[in-house]
This record gives sequence, structure tokens and C-alpha cells, in this order.
Amino acid sequence: MLVECGMKERDKLALKKNSVALCKEMVVDELLIQFLQAEDVLTEGMAETILAEPTSHKRSWRLLSLLPKRGPQAFNSFCTALKETEQQHLCTLLIRFRERENKPTEIEGEMSLAQDNTPAKDRGNQERFPEPVFPLPTQECAVPAKRARTHESMEMCLDADSPVTTAVLPCTPEFYMSHSAQAYQMSSSPRGLALVVSNVRFEPELSELDTRRGGEVDEEVLRRLFTELDFTVSLHKDLTVQAMRDCIEQFARQSEHAVCDCSAVCLLSHGVEGCIYGTDGQLLELDWVFEMFDNARCPLLQNKPKMFFIQACRGEEMDSGVDQIDGDDGKEPAGCEHRDAGREEKTERQSEAGDERERERLRVKLPQRSDMICGFASLKGFSTAAMRNTKKGSWFIQEINTALRLRARDTHLSDILVQVNGRIKEREGYAPGSAHHRCKEMSEFTSSLCKDFYLFPKYCPNS
Repeated sequence: MLVECGMKERDKLALKKNSVALCKEMVVDELLIQFLQAEDVLTEGMAETILAEPTSHKRSWRLLSLLPKRGPQAFNSFCTALKETEQQHLCTLLIRFRERENKPTEIEGEMSLAQDNTPAKDRGNQERFPEPVFPLPTQECAVPAKRARTHESMEMCLDADSPVTTAVLPCTPEFYMSHSAQAYQMSSSPRGLALVVSNVRFEPELSELDTRRGGEVDEEVLRRLFTELDFTVSLHKDLTVQAMRDCIEQFARQSEHAVCDCSAVCLLSHGVEGCIYGTDGQLLELDWVFEMFDNARCPLLQNKPKMFFIQACRGEEMDSGVDQIDGDDGKEPAGCEHRDAGREEKTERQSEAGDERERERLRVKLPQRSDMICGFASLKGFSTAAMRNTKKGSWFIQEINTALRLRARDTHLSDILVQVNGRIKEREGYAPGSAHHRCKEMSEFTSSLCKDFYLFPKYCPNS
């Protein structure tokens, strides 16, 4: 008995005739690929090949080129995957097309999904894909976009692909052994304490700030991420400026820092240059936040790496981007005077008592602030807005989540944030018909780290 091994011709035709619409509107992300892998439509190698494509259009095209070769159930599994990833309108498009094309062939024995005499082997498909009775979804902008997208003032909901949801990849013992010597000590369990402050809803009687739709996604993404990275996570929502101050001061004083090897602080809110908003419309200075963790005010974290992530605008201007041309960046490092702090200058003080000099020489001193790294969603000095997707969260937190899950196993944090910058640089807003179409964002980070900062996820050398 011959068994059908390829996709049915009517299903191939549905994919082919709708390929332009699919490539334009479909979001091929980790979730969609995982679903198709679970249904045995894609192999691991195929999944890696698709996700390695640099653009959304190329990922869609690669997937569509593979599907017709993946068996008779590939079409139905693909439609289910579209529904599961909030792309019901594309599933409806394919099903309706297939049924329209199927009608002339019914006399030849090809049975429509709507017929009562559906064979038992196909009856499950009829239940999974009933006749759609609703119109294609609408959205705020005039031209259809990938999934539902809206735009807001300041942080704007725009774009595309969702964050990676796979588990944090583990560090290997071999990597730890070969890299731990030149890195910050990272062997405690938990690795550290993590604070997430997320302001989503603002008090209307005290401020005119909009609700940060999608902010709840960011806070949950960060909570799960740092929990998997073996941090003890504290999540605080919708705080006034005074409540944020109290929360941050209390976090910085926690005695548990003494037995942990690092810490993390994530602040998610509306903002302007150098400040973020509380729910009461008042501003909290970021420099005050950093002071709370400097070597004088937070001695339990001296010589330990402290990471900060600031998801907030630094103004209201939208980055519309510029056309690329060849050339150097044109950036010159600012000149500064260097001094070796470990050397004593020969001055008249050498005549002081020898015992006093000896005590000073033996006492190790630290700069006021060190061992910090801070990632910002937008650039300093450009008063630019940060982008946020109401369903998938902000671009910056998405990329932080993706990079740490996939790269923390063998990449130190500074290099991870360089990769995040590269990913943010490539992203582009998608809101046809609005002023926000093809808008851009650029993240950045500052660092006073003194060693490589590896998290060595899921590896405990003391166990």
C-alpha cells in the first residue's frame, strides 16, 4: 500500500498563492518554530537554519520553502502554529483559500472539510479548522501589519519578533575552568539578588503619563530570566518616587548581598534624560540610584559586579533613522588625564613619620564608584523614545532576554550588551500609514567593570 509522503497539492497551492502575504505579514519567531518542531514538521537543523536568517522576510521565505516537503500533515500543523502564535488571520487566509480551490475537485473524490462524509482519518482536522465565521482582524493603522500593533507617545509599541522563550543555556565545567581565573568570582548560589521595579499605570490625578501597555510583559520576562539565572528576584510594581527610593534603599542594605557574588537592578518606567518617573509624575534621578550601590554606601557589594538595566525613554523624540553610507563612525574618545592610583608621588609628605606612611601604604582604597555596568534602552543626549510592543514587551528587554538566555553560557556581559546593541540597531518599527513606520532605536551601555563578568549559568563549582 502506497502512503502519501508529500503535502497535498491543494495545500501546496494555498501556500504558493499566499506566499507574498505570508512573507509580508507572518512573524517567524522562536515560539512558532518550537511548535512546528514539537509537531515533527521541522527538524532541529531546519529550525536553526530558519532562525539564522537575518531578516523576518527571509525567515518566512525559508520556512515556506521547507513546508511542502514535510508530509501531508505539515499544512494543518502550520495553520495550528499560526493560531497558537496569535496569527489567526493568516490561518484563516489559508483555510479559506484551500476550501475555495477545493470545490471544483469534489466530484473527483477530494472531500471538503465542511462535508458531513469526511473520512474518519481527516475528521480531527475538521474539528481543528472549522469554517471561519469572522472577518480578518483590524488594527489602528490603515495598512495591515504583522500582528496587532499600536503606537503611543514616548515608549512606542511597534515591531515584530517576540523574545526567545527557551531555557537559559548552561555553562560547561570546561568553560568555567578556562575562564574563571580572569573573571569576577561567580560561584555563589544564589548568584545574587535582583530588583525589578516596573511602573505601568500612572496616577491620572497626579500625572498625564500614559499607561505603559506591554510593561507587564517586560516585568514577567525579567522575573523569569533572573530566576533561571539563579537570582533571588524582588518585583515591585507601580511605585511613587518616594516608594521607589525606599524600595531601592532597602534593597541596597540587604544583608544577603554579603554571601552573593553580584546584583542586578532593573528599572522600567517612562523617563527623560537622567531620570525616570514615579507613578505620581515625579522624577527619580538615576545618578542617585547608582550612588546607593557605590563602594561607600553599599560596602557589601564592594568589588562585586553590579548590573543595571534601564527601560525608559530619555526624551520624546522619535528616531526616524538615516540612509546608510560608507564611512567611519567619526567618534573620537574624549581625552582625559590618567594617573596610576597605586603609585605615591614624591612630595614633601615623605618627611612625615614612617609609621604613618606605612599604614597608608598598606590600606587598600577604592574609587567611590566601580564595578558597575548599565544598559540603557535609548541613547544619551538624543532625547529619543524607546520602543515597546504591547504584547511582547519592549525591544530592549526582548533582546536582553534573548541574549542572556543564549549567550551567557560563554560570553561576558559587556560583549552580550554589544550584541544587544547590534540587534537593536537592526530593528525597525512596522506601522504603515503612521509617522512611526520604519522608526529606529539605539541602545547603549556604560561600564566600570574591572574584570570579565561571566554569569556561568547553571554551573556551581562548589556542588
